[in-house]
Amino acid sequence: MDVSRFKASPVGNLTPISGTDRASGKSFHHFAFVPHPLSEEPQLTNATWRAVSRANHALGRLQQGSMIVKNPSILRQPTLRREAQSTSALEGTFAPLEEVLAANVIDQPNRSSALREVLNYVQAAEIAFESLAHGRPITVGLVEQLHADLVAGTAADTDDAGRTRSIQVAIGTQGGGVDQARFIPMPPGATLRAAFGDLIDWVRLSESGGSDRDPLVAAAMTHYQFETIHPFNDGNGRLGRLLIVLQLLQDRVLSEPLLSVSPWFEARRDQYQNALAEVSMTGDWNRWVMFFAEGLEASAVDTAKRLEALLAVQEHFHEVLRDAKARGIVRDIADHLIGLPFVNIRNLADLTGATYQAASTAAGKLVDLGILEEIHSQSVRAFRAPLVLAAIVR
Repeated sequence: MDVSRFKASPVGNLTPISGTDRASGKSFHHFAFVPHPLSEEPQLTNATWRAVSRANHALGRLQQGSMIVKNPSILRQPTLRREAQSTSALEGTFAPLEEVLAANVIDQPNRSSALREVLNYVQAAEIAFESLAHGRPITVGLVEQLHADLVAGTAADTDDAGRTRSIQVAIGTQGGGVDQARFIPMPPGATLRAAFGDLIDWVRLSESGGSDRDPLVAAAMTHYQFETIHPFNDGNGRLGRLLIVLQLLQDRVLSEPLLSVSPWFEARRDQYQNALAEVSMTGDWNRWVMFFAEGLEASAVDTAKRLEALLAVQEHFHEVLRDAKARGIVRDIADHLIGLPFVNIRNLADLTGATYQAASTAAGKLVDLGILEEIHSQSVRAFRAPLVLAAIVR
């Protein structure tokens, strides 16, 4: 970390650190950056506010689009699994999207560690979404639980799993030691725990009616602060991007978690990291907030287009079924398919409340109509909806 670029920061200060470098085994003496607690909205340029306005408008259109869907929650899984795959890829863990979408439906006896990590994210996000849906607030405890779920069974599942880190971390070392780090977050201990608690309290200001701040600017500030204090030993990027959606849900910008933000940031990894670092170095929020707003605008537009494509596929299914005079369980299954590009007989029976045999017969009818195609699986009859899959991965 180029200490000289952080010395004059108006939004934080440097603190000396020392210890033994876990990468090299050598002792080190360096500095870490400690951000000040968040306060009011920063002064932003007119150009930045225009970017924020465009993003809010795009999020509004996405929200309106989700409200016209009969059962918008059915679209959560394809959006969430695409986000899970992309947010993990941004951190260097890659699993093919089709494998992620097919997990829990098709036998995958040799499931890769990368796929396990991605599915951990899906599970953690579902816990968070359900918590907010039941009116529970975002708390330090919730985020710590999400971290424990995120790293369960992975290399990061250490004694620090599910709690604020107890070790010094360095970001962007590329195998080197602390001296080669791109950024060094604040040291562990009481100050870090207090900074994390302050951030979560700040996140909840609008929930309690204590602020009239713009929700998108607030989400941008939260994301910067979370990544800068780096409260956990691993998984901070994934949790920080999940927190974007959670905060938008809390602030009622979205009523359903149908926004996928990581694909846009993944494609601009260097810009993403540089824009975050510039806030710490200069205290100028404009570049970061504008970049963040552009990302959310593009993500909302892209997500809306994918949802439109899925609804168009559903309408096509309805036309095929009308022509074939198919109804009942066959139609019920077809309606579920826009959220489930991969299915098996057991989960079709569970979804529709039908018997295993009735679900099997209905699936066979959908294969005959070209809506489903059977795929190889060792122990279950499994199927793919190719048009649904194409709309998700396009």
